[in-house]
Amino acid sequence: MPRAPPPSLVIPESYASLPLRQITVSNVPYSSSTVTPVLVITLNRPEKLNAFTDIMREDLEQVYELVDIDPRVKAVVLTGAGKSFCAGADLEIGFPGVRDANGIVRRPKVERDVDHRDGGGRATLAIHHCSKPTIVALQGSAVGVGITLTLPACIRVAYAKAKIGFVFSQRGVVMEACSSYFLPRLVGYSRAMHLATTGGVYQADHRLFEPLFSELCSTPEATLARALEIADRLAKNTSVVSTKIMRELLYRGPDSVEEAHLLDSQMIYGLYGRKDNLEGVASFLQKRPVNFEGKMPQDAPDGYPWWKQVDIGDKPLEYNYEKSKL
Repeated sequence: MPRAPPPSLVIPESYASLPLRQITVSNVPYSSSTVTPVLVITLNRPEKLNAFTDIMREDLEQVYELVDIDPRVKAVVLTGAGKSFCAGADLEIGFPGVRDANGIVRRPKVERDVDHRDGGGRATLAIHHCSKPTIVALQGSAVGVGITLTLPACIRVAYAKAKIGFVFSQRGVVMEACSSYFLPRLVGYSRAMHLATTGGVYQADHRLFEPLFSELCSTPEATLARALEIADRLAKNTSVVSTKIMRELLYRGPDSVEEAHLLDSQMIYGLYGRKDNLEGVASFLQKRPVNFEGKMPQDAPDGYPWWKQVDIGDKPLEYNYEKSKL
């Protein structure tokens, strides 16, 4: 039986009106009564070191799907409340089929392995699919899904002394949240294999993480401030259409330099003369601030997307955006 179409996504007047439970969404500046070009999404379980839960995953998916189609938003900063960014999965809730100290299975498995959709992966895909770039401010420690959640972001800024660990081998599970795809592409296969095999926890300034963090900061406060500064520059100076397509070119590019040349050529030629290209050139010649208004996928060139889209089974590939308020 065909799946029923999803309800239309409706952009809220204010993100504060959403019934979010384990994350918060703030404007920049925080005092603004209207939605600003930069939003701050904060993992908000500081009493649990922001340990990841399915509720947090639902909140993140909801917000990122809305931000994706909200023309008021140009960039997102993702951070954590309190002293930790995210302590990984909430082990007090436990994994399905895992026995507690009394030998009782607290959450029996209820689905076939092949039907399961990893919650960290769903949150990661929401970040990756969003047309607006994410800058992560790792103001504190991040392990397990706490660090894999950050991999689809465009930029990661970290507190130099934050503890970082891909600890899966020490928990008897495997890396998740699409990290087997992202991590080797970000740090190289040698470092990725070392991190995954040892399951070790290291400071963010360890040489194993050198390619992962764009910048290291001396304090947690400086880390968030720097991420906000980068996000502000992106919001004021860059095209959402351009940055999204370049992100896809980097991750979904062909296997040969000649095929890359053909694809690059198609995408850049398809953007010539479109609104963001016209605005980018005009603002440069007129020596004025740029005002990009292009949206994805509406203003993408013909031929986008060029890859075969994969249906992961829990959501249809397309949404109906027509009834959004903005």
